[in-house]
This record gives sequence, C-alpha cells and structure tokens, in this order.
Amino acid sequence: MKSNLTTMQWLLRREVWENKGMVMWAPAVVALIILTLVLGGLLLGHNLTLNMDGQAVHVKQQLIERLLQPGAKQEFARAASEMYVAIGMPLYLELGILVFFYCLGALHDDRRDRSLLFWKSLPVSDQMTVLSKVALALLVTPVITMVAATALSLAVILLLCTAAAFQGVHLFGTLLSTAEFYLAPLRMFGLLPVYMLWALPTVGWLLLVSSWARSKVLLWAVGVPLGAGVLVAWTSKIFALDWNIGWFMQHVVARLLTGVAPGSWFMYMPPASLAGKEDGRLGAAELLLDSWATLSSPVVWAGALAGMAMIAGAMWMRRWREEG
Repeated sequence: MKSNLTTMQWLLRREVWENKGMVMWAPAVVALIILTLVLGGLLLGHNLTLNMDGQAVHVKQQLIERLLQPGAKQEFARAASEMYVAIGMPLYLELGILVFFYCLGALHDDRRDRSLLFWKSLPVSDQMTVLSKVALALLVTPVITMVAATALSLAVILLLCTAAAFQGVHLFGTLLSTAEFYLAPLRMFGLLPVYMLWALPTVGWLLLVSSWARSKVLLWAVGVPLGAGVLVAWTSKIFALDWNIGWFMQHVVARLLTGVAPGSWFMYMPPASLAGKEDGRLGAAELLLDSWATLSSPVVWAGALAGMAMIAGAMWMRRWREEG
C-alpha cells in the first residue's frame, strides 16, 4: 500500500512537471491579467464597475458615495461571497478548457512521441499511470485553480478596500469581522467533490478516446457523440419511433462533452436559490448548497459509473494498444 502511494506521488509529480504550463502557469497568468486590469482601473479611473443591489456602481465616484450611506459597509461585507464567485469565474471557465484538452492528449501523446515504450519499461502499472492522469484532471488542476481564484478574489477585495480607505471610507474593520469573508473560500473548495463526480463521464470518455485514437483525437472525441445524436434523431424521424432526442442530447452527448465545465450540473438541476431572485446572483453559500443538492439525482451517479467504466477501458487499451 505504501509502495503504491509513493508510486502515485511520483507519477503525479511527473504529470505536473510535464504539464506545468497548464496546471500552474495558465491560472497564474489569467489571475495576473485580471488583477492588473483591476489595479489599472483603480489607479487610472477607468470605468470599473460593481453590481451592488442590482445597480452598476462606478468605483471611483459612485461607490464611495454609496459606501458613505448607512448600512452600506455591512452590505459590501456581505457581498464578499458573491465576489468570490464572480471574480474567480474566468479561472473556472479556463479550468474546463484546460482539463478537456489535457485528457484529450494525456494517453495519445505518449504513443505519438513513443515515450510510451519508455514508461512501459519501468515497474509502473498501466492502472497507476492512468489513475495519475485522472487525479491530475479531477483533483490537482481544480485545486490549483481554486487556490489561484481565491487568491485573486482576496487581492481584488483588498484592493477595493484600500482604494476606499484613500477616499476616507474604511471597510477593513467591517470586512474582517464578517464570517462570510472567511467561510466563502472554504465553501468554494467544498465544491470539489461535486465537480469530480460530474466531470467523471467527460474525463473517462476523453481518456478512452485518447487511448485508442491514432490521430485526429479531437475529431473522434467530439464527432462520435454528435454523430450519434444525429443518427438517433434521423432514425427516430425515419422510422417514426418518437424517441426523446432532447434527453439523449442532454444526458449522453452533453455529459460526454461538457462535464468538465464547472457548474455544468445546473443544466440538469437549476439552482433553487435563484427562485424569486431578480438579479440572478449566487453567493458562495447558496452555490455550495445548490451544487450538493444535485447529488440527489440518479443522473450524476449513473454518469459517474459510466465514467469509471470508460477509465477502466482506457487502462485496458493502454496495456494493449501500441503504434505499429
């Protein structure tokens, strides 16, 4: 058992080292760009705006006036949870793209550059190798992205508080005494198990395609599900079978292609917290509760089982598949 853990640690280090640009540099660069834009807006007075109570508020002028009103500081502190979600959104969108293309080439690249023969010469099983790639896609990369998004959100919130302090509005005391300021990052990390379960079908499918496709991996990965959807629709129409095409597209095609996108689970169970909300905004607490509520659906568990079956298929294919 200890030997397997040590082997997995080294395999994960290898994956991180080989994909350092995707795992570490991509989130850092995007976060740095966003932070630079925010800082430039604060220093140069560009039209940087925030939504408070559904209204667009200019940071340099209207925000200061708004914060001087009674109760505005407490409102700003409560909005911190929404800022964690909104500010980190570009990084979470990037996460889905990075994981998708990583899984697409994870097993194919080893065969294309012939490094597969080297790794097969080592005392490392195909199962451990594939599991290390699954771990990088479902655990390591999301955690690093969450850390980057949390750091970015904290930096932006503190920059806003500092800018307000230069205008005579002191928000640090109110912000630091608000429990949500500390709980919101933990709640965002609490979404990780939900993401892993919903992403399993896509990760399994992409790894399976990556393990057997000789070329044009993206075309196979996207074309097969879409082609199956078109074939099912055509068959239903020609033979008047009255099949539910929408169900097939949502629960098969979409699950295979969009599962790695954070928040994709709301396509199946819309967040209950949005009911009656006009602004359509979710805080970290509401996002966490609504996301975990989706696990009550059998859809997620059926998809997770299918994902694990496809990962097992990728392990088998890697064991026997070699380029001629």
